[in-house]
Amino acid sequence: MIRESWDETAARRARIRGCFLGGAIGDALGNPIEFLSLDRIRETYGPEGITALVPDSDGVIGRITDDTQMTMFTAEGMIRACARSTAKGIGGAEIAIVRHSYLRWLDTQNHPAPPPPRQDQDLVRSGWLREQQWLYVRRAPGGACLSGLAQEHIPSSSDPLDGTPGPVNTNSKGCGTVMRSAPFGLIGTGARESFEFAARCAQITHGHPTGYYAAGALAAIIALILDGDSLEGAVLRTLELLGRYPGHEETSAALRKAVDLAAQGEPTPEKTESLGGGWVAEEALAIAVYCALAHTAPRRSLYSKGGGTGYDPKWRRTPFQKAMLLSVNHSGDSDSTGSICGNLLGAHYGDLRLPPMWLTQIEGRGTIAELADDFSSVFHQSIEMYEFDGMVFPRSRYPLY
Repeated sequence: MIRESWDETAARRARIRGCFLGGAIGDALGNPIEFLSLDRIRETYGPEGITALVPDSDGVIGRITDDTQMTMFTAEGMIRACARSTAKGIGGAEIAIVRHSYLRWLDTQNHPAPPPPRQDQDLVRSGWLREQQWLYVRRAPGGACLSGLAQEHIPSSSDPLDGTPGPVNTNSKGCGTVMRSAPFGLIGTGARESFEFAARCAQITHGHPTGYYAAGALAAIIALILDGDSLEGAVLRTLELLGRYPGHEETSAALRKAVDLAAQGEPTPEKTESLGGGWVAEEALAIAVYCALAHTAPRRSLYSKGGGTGYDPKWRRTPFQKAMLLSVNHSGDSDSTGSICGNLLGAHYGDLRLPPMWLTQIEGRGTIAELADDFSSVFHQSIEMYEFDGMVFPRSRYPLY
């Protein structure tokens, strides 16, 4: 837990909220067009593709998918791991506690409503997040995420990250690793720790080195943004960090291609598609980074006049909106690439710069914002979670391990 000034706390709180809610916006934008080709998207929605949130196959606007669901349970697990460390002074079980949180997510995929605890003091089936009925729905969850959680593997924090394939889904590098990993970058302990925490938790379900390194890279980029780096600077410093780990080459090459492409003139969906479909981890990360960089760096600034948050006089869209639309209008895993891009840009801009006309339509936005604020309070506001006086976070919300 990091102690900081109130100004720093407020800024971080806005970035953390932005990261969570921005990811949900991207998820909801991409959800209705996830399995459509670019040609089909243009045929259906016009030459620009989608230009706003559109209804899904059930006619509903703003639905999130497994990407946002798993991101939320990642954050909940991290809060409960921090609670154990703060209240008991005991660390070392963080990965196991995050895995337990993923098992709570797995219940949302396998049951129509919160299942009862298996026995007294069942710490897996506990806490407030699992009680949110709206989360109990399948929205095309990743197969490796589902099968990986059934294998009961808990990676060790003492094992080196040396490019060795993990024992679970050894050949899988699906984007299910990276799309859930933004919260690891928000803890405030530096890029390297965020990278390694995310990479090891990715190994719970995916064993391919590129799968877990891409998850770590997203967390590192967000950690650097949270500390004040520009988006481009954060990506470049993450590339330096990646180079220290054996087997990083595939992830690094994808990120470098994204950086180079963002510098090559006007962004287009065709350029986005040159990075792949986003179904695998390094492609999803590269697409998100390209789209974010193409509309934010390096000339744009969060606070400069006419900079990164003003309206384009021609199209009347903010850079956030243009980047998000670019991140989903392609033939690929549109909800995942949109979600990751939203995580990056939300952390960059903060929640107050998210477009209200999109944000107000997002499913579960109140719960998402509440979780983000709890996360901020735990990691950045010096609140003792289990004091008897006040009980800021009662154990009914985040039961203590």
